[in-house]
Amino acid sequence: METVFWIAFIGAIYSYFLYPLVLVLTPGRQPTQPHPSTGMPKLTLVVTVYNEAERVRAKLDNCLGLRYPSDRLEILIASDASDDGTDAIVKEYAERGVRLVRADRRLGKEHAQRLAIQEAEGEILVFSDAATRIPHDSLLRIVEGFSDPSVGAISSEDRFVAPDGRVVGEGAYVRYEMWLRRLESDVHSLVGLSGSFFAARRRVCQEWDIHSPSDFNTALNCARLGYVAVSDPDLNGFYPAIQEEKREYQRKLRTVIRGITSLVRQPAVLNPFQYGFFSFQVWSHKVMRWLVPWFLLALLLASFALATQSWFYATALAGQLVFYALVITGMLCNPLRARTFVKIPYFFVQVNVAIAHATLAFLLGKRVTTWQPSKR
Repeated sequence: METVFWIAFIGAIYSYFLYPLVLVLTPGRQPTQPHPSTGMPKLTLVVTVYNEAERVRAKLDNCLGLRYPSDRLEILIASDASDDGTDAIVKEYAERGVRLVRADRRLGKEHAQRLAIQEAEGEILVFSDAATRIPHDSLLRIVEGFSDPSVGAISSEDRFVAPDGRVVGEGAYVRYEMWLRRLESDVHSLVGLSGSFFAARRRVCQEWDIHSPSDFNTALNCARLGYVAVSDPDLNGFYPAIQEEKREYQRKLRTVIRGITSLVRQPAVLNPFQYGFFSFQVWSHKVMRWLVPWFLLALLLASFALATQSWFYATALAGQLVFYALVITGMLCNPLRARTFVKIPYFFVQVNVAIAHATLAFLLGKRVTTWQPSKR
């Protein structure tokens, strides 16, 4: 039982603590010498929408206000068979250079994106969602990033906006994720991009798996083609935080189910002899994190079994019980949930419950193909 305890303990902390430590101790990737500038490359901005009549005008105005030569920028709105009038609004902007690419049937976000990719003329494709506001100089930053010929994709970093329009502080979890993403970017390559705002070379987008999340599929394509996917901390996408906890839980559920599905469909990415360090990153960031809820359960059960054998295991059990008591406190008392000492355990357990739920749902045959944008 002691073996179970220590395997579970190491497994539970590996993805969140030991993996980042490995990245910190690993020498950073050396950028390739930038190519001399050859002018402004042709860009295609792809905005994916599904029933976004309420906010598509604001998104289109945002896109049209971006600083980039109009003759070098193509704007495509990829509609996943919207039926609420979104497409009619998009057509109103046709004279300003906006083109609608409509899917005849609702087959998901990646399917709509693939239709747009097939019509895109740009050397670099920029992907965004309707809810995400892009700063005016973003396209110029993206072009600068692609001056490094080893870069195949560039991810933005997420910023949250309050209902009154103020940029609000990031939670501890988001700060951690952005920090981990920067580490991965500095050492080798990202294993996932910000799905709401990222850019990729046209070549990277040729194999577009409609059954895999585009943020992971793009990182995988980069690894397959010998590119790296990087994060730019100064390239930000601003979007409203999800206000309802239930919607946020459902979003996490969909994300994990789709992530597991993509790895099952493309198991070669787990082979280090084929994908090298990128494979190690996928194991560490994705697979080991999805195993955390089961490691936590095994750790708790092993602690119960060992608690009477030594003070160390009794203390370990007591620490876990206090941790979960704080979670229950957060469930029962909403005001206390805002306190850091309750919020962090509560959110951590919520994430892992969603992972466990998603894993069981996947094993029982649940798949996510169609796309429901989170109403923020």
